[in-house]
Amino acid sequence: MKPDFLSKIIETKEREVEISSKAIPESRLRDEALQSRDRRPFFERLAVPGAPGANIIAEIKRASPSRGDIHPDLNADLQAKSYERAGAAAISVLTERAFFRARPDDLQRVRRAVGLPVLRKDFIISPYQVYETAAMGADAVLLIVRALSRKMLKDLLDLCTEVGLDALVEVHSEEEMAEATSAGARLIGINNRDLSTFQTDLQTSIRLAGLIQDGQIAVAESGIHDRGQVESLLAAGIWNFLIGESLVKAPDPEVFLRELLGRQG
Repeated sequence: MKPDFLSKIIETKEREVEISSKAIPESRLRDEALQSRDRRPFFERLAVPGAPGANIIAEIKRASPSRGDIHPDLNADLQAKSYERAGAAAISVLTERAFFRARPDDLQRVRRAVGLPVLRKDFIISPYQVYETAAMGADAVLLIVRALSRKMLKDLLDLCTEVGLDALVEVHSEEEMAEATSAGARLIGINNRDLSTFQTDLQTSIRLAGLIQDGQIAVAESGIHDRGQVESLLAAGIWNFLIGESLVKAPDPEVFLRELLGRQG
């Protein structure tokens, strides 16, 4: 039987949230989340193509359940600065620790280091984590349709609006796309990776791009390793790309990001 990575991660996340909520009550996080703070426009940055015709959300990522360590010694600050110099539209920071080796202050350090919008990428399953996301200073949060009931997805989207977070709602199938649309999602992340097996197929984004509704914006996620793939997705009508592993593994992330954007030199 193939390993179901998502189920294992969610089980771990449920225990983590239970422990965290005992240490820091949800009411305290809510108060912090609702405080006025500087917000950087995430949705707006992705609503139209950038100067090179595409937007890249460049990711801070040290490991994954399927690949193990990718770049365990990655310096989040320096990596984010290199992404910004190369023309990234936003930065995605993985904050999941058990499976992705995130460090506790990665997101805060990245947001201090750059002027770009910052996405918290984690496995969000409760309102507690949405308050936590806003309190830690993120501008946007990832919500994974497959990890949430229909009611919880809608509730969390409403909560994101309340606390001033943009939401990237991740789908992997036609059924999940319909659920995201029904819940009112505007920013749709089409994950080419199956979160049960962690296998990737770029055709997922190309297939689901045709289901994007008026008022929605698509982001292709996972499995993007070269400019040719970016061009194939651009031809399918997608101009936003969330790219992590290939950037983190690149000998020179700044040069590679420019290549992905079609900028030479």
